[in-house]
Amino acid sequence: MSLSFVIVDDDAVSRRMLQTIIEDCGIGEITGTAGGGGEGVRRILEVRPDVVLIDLLMPDQDGIETITQLINQGFNGKYIMISQIENKEMVGRAYQRGIEFFIHKPINRVEVEAVLVRVNERWKYESYIVEIKQSLAKLGDLGISTLRKERTVRDVAKVILMELGIIGEIGSQDIISLMEYLIERRQEARFPALKELYEIAATAAKQNQKDVEKECKAIEQRIRRTVMAALTNMASIGLTDYCNPKFEYYAPLYFDFQDVRMRMKEMDEELNSEKGKANIKKFLQVLYIEILEKMKR
Repeated sequence: MSLSFVIVDDDAVSRRMLQTIIEDCGIGEITGTAGGGGEGVRRILEVRPDVVLIDLLMPDQDGIETITQLINQGFNGKYIMISQIENKEMVGRAYQRGIEFFIHKPINRVEVEAVLVRVNERWKYESYIVEIKQSLAKLGDLGISTLRKERTVRDVAKVILMELGIIGEIGSQDIISLMEYLIERRQEARFPALKELYEIAATAAKQNQKDVEKECKAIEQRIRRTVMAALTNMASIGLTDYCNPKFEYYAPLYFDFQDVRMRMKEMDEELNSEKGKANIKKFLQVLYIEILEKMKR
């Protein structure tokens, strides 16, 4: 199932650019466009899209006023604000009204695609949470012990990895498998070295020693790329909104903050670094501890 979008912008060129980028990404479809706030309200309430991309400044009414009208009329979709101004007060008002992401004008394809990917990850995460809640609700009459039994390591790990924006990365499955192995043997006093963890995962997948060595290297690379993707996601959120609760919680918890700041600097200066630094063992240890804590609740 893909996302549905409505674009509200008085600039026809911007509307066409955004529509083209969304369609090229394959993330969703455009179910409507509007050239002003009043027209946008009518169109959005008619088609009920998942996501609204809306210009901050429009002649008839600004984006914040339009969003306020939509909220008052019961629309609860996601909003992406399109803006060419850097006024902190207006940006703050936008966040208060429920804006989750900003796209800056002039429109840049790379920025738009990055924002769309994050919105898509958030949508997947929230859909997954709804599914979990519905599943748990069906088990409500079976007692608390049954509910706890159904809360598996895989379920908890998936939610956290979705929050970090990496559930779609191929290495996320390796990470989840390692968490299942570690928590099954949590009575052991020490946390294994990374090399040992990679070898454990590789041995479970392969029998031949030569194949095990190759798989070990492949797992190491997949996990590293996945952790780096999480670091990049946090850095991106930090650049957009340094006070974002997700950034404030996950960035210092899962990463050495100097690594986060370095990645933010690289992104701000538009440097494409593939040799970024991240403490992989810290990431896995923190994930392991957080899963244990959440499973106790």
